Amino acid sequence: MISKHMTAALIGSALLVTAAVAQTPNATPNHSMNAPAATTSSESGYHGTWRSSKMVGLNVYNDTNEKLGSISDLLLNKDGTIKAAVIGVGGFLGVGERLVAVSFDKLKFVDTPVQSASGSSTTTGTTTGSSTSAPATTNTTNTNTNSWYPDHAVFSATKQQLESMPEFKYST
Repeated sequence: MISKHMTAALIGSALLVTAAVAQTPNATPNHSMNAPAATTSSESGYHGTWRSSKMVGLNVYNDTNEKLGSISDLLLNKDGTIKAAVIGVGGFLGVGERLVAVSFDKLKFVDTPVQSASGSSTTTGTTTGSSTSAPATTNTTNTNTNSWYPDHAVFSATKQQLESMPEFKYST
């Protein structure tokens, strides 16, 4: 009984393999499918743009270099424009964290790091954004040389003001 099933399976497999081998490629190949896409852009064409994957998780500070939280998400409208950033405030290691949505144009992005406890420091006003910048204290021994994302964001509010804003909830 088992030999009959094995024989049937072997014959079936042989028929499938024969059909696959017998197929020949199309006589008139479609070169448009095989041709590589024309590259009209390069890394230099996108100089000064930021990767959204690097924006999520970016620390947010206020004007006095007090850490407010970090960017948890970016909210886009249907044409792809970023309308708001969702910032996680409060909590510890994500526990007890509260989400707040702030208008994206209210954030200022800074390429230089926030002052750390060690190292020499200077004050600069290097920011990128739609509003004027407040001086950011930086550590000159650690500069962001990567142009694909800023070092941190600045939001002009205190931690208490940010925590008192309405909580952002994702609609289901």
